[in-house]
Amino acid sequence: MSFLSEDIRQKIIAELPKYPTKRAVTLPALHHVQDALRCVPLDAIKEIADILDQHPAEVHDTMSFYGFFRDPEHKLGKNRLQVCRSLSCMLRGGEEVLAESLADPARRSRFLAKAGHSSSTDSPRQNFSSISSICSSLKPK
Repeated sequence: MSFLSEDIRQKIIAELPKYPTKRAVTLPALHHVQDALRCVPLDAIKEIADILDQHPAEVHDTMSFYGFFRDPEHKLGKNRLQVCRSLSCMLRGGEEVLAESLADPARRSRFLAKAGHSSSTDSPRQNFSSISSICSSLKPK
């Protein structure tokens, strides 16, 4: 029996013609699974490996290399606040945009209430996850 839904499997298979090797599809496959399940369970790793003709350890190595993939014990929230922490975004005012967006007490209170607690990490109700990341491109002003 398949752990992944047919929809996820088809999305992974649809990636194959876009890349020169099956191994190159590992990252997009992990993203498809995490987008659908909010984490990448071991059973999903095994199925991705099977689809891409790899050993599950190879898929797990790719997953563990990137800090944004989550295991079932640390699922992403249903809503995500992704904050770029790169120097270029900081210099362009990224931290100010974040501070401004949460400066209004009412807005901050609504955000934290939906998150289920009063700090900015993953919420107990798994409504929100804050993710520190590095963006890969910047739009010119």
